[in-house]
Amino acid sequence: MPTSRSYRDSCGMARALDVVGERWALLVVRELLLTPQRFSELRHALPNASSNLLADRLRELEQHGVIRRRKLASTAGPQVYELTEWGRKLEPVVLALSDWGIDAPNPPEPTSLSATSVLIFLRIGVRPDPAAPPIVCRLDLDGSVWTVRVAGGEVQVQSGEPATADISLRTDPKTLGGLLADPALLDAALADGRVALVGDLLTLERLLYGAAEPHRS
Repeated sequence: MPTSRSYRDSCGMARALDVVGERWALLVVRELLLTPQRFSELRHALPNASSNLLADRLRELEQHGVIRRRKLASTAGPQVYELTEWGRKLEPVVLALSDWGIDAPNPPEPTSLSATSVLIFLRIGVRPDPAAPPIVCRLDLDGSVWTVRVAGGEVQVQSGEPATADISLRTDPKTLGGLLADPALLDAALADGRVALVGDLLTLERLLYGAAEPHRS
């Protein structure tokens, strides 16, 4: 059931936690940072949250004005959830928590890792050489296609197909997360098929590790 619990504290931090402090609320916000999602997509991204619990969090966040529901182009099309303008202001908070949490202990297995999680890791964790040529990658991640652009020292991630791509990459979130954390895993992942690459290996290395001439040990 949706909760109406409050800290009854007028501090801005307490008031913020009244809105997004319930379990799974900020993870819902995280999942909506890159693109609107259907309920089924959120369930897939958050497999340890029950359908009822997720529905409660979505209802609460909508009531608080953090998210809204929207029909896709066709009136008969599916309904998606997206962040409101106020909800999008949580992005630096979520990114800061993600960065801070890297130093926390890993949870016991089995664990999950959503596509959005690893794409945020890619976006904020890779430090490309600003002088290096730009890269456009078609990334097939967990069955969804994303466009990853690297240019001017920044990584941009957008849902959907690129018009053209320098490389095409297919993998799963956990494999990609592992590669971003440990470049030494790339050769094995390519060899056993967990990563499928169309294009130049050096370009992939630049995409994942940022250096103009990356070296893997």
